[in-house]
Amino acid sequence: MTTSFSELSLAPSLAKAVAEMGYESMTPIQAQAIPMVLQGRDVMGAAQTGTGKTAAFSLPLLQRLLKHENTSTSPARHPVRALVLLPTRELADQVAQQVKLYAKYTNLRSAVVFGGMDMKPQTIELKKGVEVLVATPGRLLDHIEAKNAVLNQVEYVVLDEADRMLDIGFLPDLQRILSFLPKQRTTLLFSATFSSEIKRLAGSYLQDPVTIEVARSNATASTVEQHFYSVGEDDKRHALHQILRQRGMKQAFVFVNSKLGCARLARSLEREGLKTAALHGDKSQDERLKALDAFKKGEVDLLVCTDVAARGLDIKDVPAVFNFDVPFNAEDYVHRIGRTGRAGASGLAVSFVSGKDARLVADIEKLIKTKIDLEAVEFEEDQPNIRRQGRINDGRRMYAERDEAPRREERAPQRDYARPAPVSRDPFFDKPYEAPESTEAAAPATWEATARPTNRVSANIKPKRKVAALFKSE
Repeated sequence: MTTSFSELSLAPSLAKAVAEMGYESMTPIQAQAIPMVLQGRDVMGAAQTGTGKTAAFSLPLLQRLLKHENTSTSPARHPVRALVLLPTRELADQVAQQVKLYAKYTNLRSAVVFGGMDMKPQTIELKKGVEVLVATPGRLLDHIEAKNAVLNQVEYVVLDEADRMLDIGFLPDLQRILSFLPKQRTTLLFSATFSSEIKRLAGSYLQDPVTIEVARSNATASTVEQHFYSVGEDDKRHALHQILRQRGMKQAFVFVNSKLGCARLARSLEREGLKTAALHGDKSQDERLKALDAFKKGEVDLLVCTDVAARGLDIKDVPAVFNFDVPFNAEDYVHRIGRTGRAGASGLAVSFVSGKDARLVADIEKLIKTKIDLEAVEFEEDQPNIRRQGRINDGRRMYAERDEAPRREERAPQRDYARPAPVSRDPFFDKPYEAPESTEAAAPATWEATARPTNRVSANIKPKRKVAALFKSE
């Protein structure tokens, strides 16, 4: 089996770009997938995240598309011949950048389209003509309906992170997009995990595919050191600071389960002296790209994010991933910790487990088929930059050092100055009830003795006026 890029029969233009990027030895998924794609076979590939799936499909596709390269400026000479579909905007932008680097010494054009951005610049680029189109399903459908993208000459289709696209409901969009493509094409499906839904999708759209599994399904990378710490909700931030300080780490991903919790935790860590950026679905696309760029350049220490950043993001030399919240979906744990220990490097994955996370940890244990032992955290003395008392605005109510604070029932009652206490005006109503001394009937009240007889007409009622009658009634 070929294990070196220099042994591949790549065109000189591609080989030069690969050499400049420092690629020497191929990863297992690359060594098995690239020869199959070069032969034109459909491939269904599963590998641990971070093992180079992007190069596994990009390089052979570009190699086979070189027969179409030309220097013409006519858009008709540059139709879309390869389509790469991805679930998230960040992943689409990352794959597009990698494709541009691989094809920098060729005349093949590439473009990327995704939501959250203005369609006009994307439309202008598509009108010029591109051979390789990287896209998210929703925005691609927008361009198809606007007749900006014509897919009747597509020869290769890549479904990357296919399981994630199914999880977030892209199956109807995928079916619509695939209906616009020619029946005769090469289809490649790559994913970090295989499920029954993925296999059904492959059975519908792949023709006699070659199945490549370089590791057992849903396995985590052996280069990632995994720890599960039993930590209370109030002490997670303190544990995060302590591990960062003890390990001497400069950068890390911090994953949380909600967008609101992500924003609040990022603000709290920023106030405690850490350079932090937040990345979640409510951020605009420009803000998300700026946060990623700052993290890649080392301008940000911690990237606090939701699972929008758990898939496929390739940022080199990230030493650690912290699961501030245990993920609801066990498969997301595999993807989260795949952000570290990439391309054979070592990494650290730390998960903070509270009392309510027992079921979620059991699901992870079942998925990765590894016994998980919870470790205790021995806290050192409080750090001066961590606020340990009062309410912390990180999405939860925290009252640290509760024993030092007086209990609610021991506190002195506070007077409400806004509303004065009511004052009794009649002392009669303040007296308690007293029963009569004798059991005999009480004497009639004064008002009863002086009351007028009931057979008399009231003075307020006017008597009827007497009128003479014409006839005498009998």
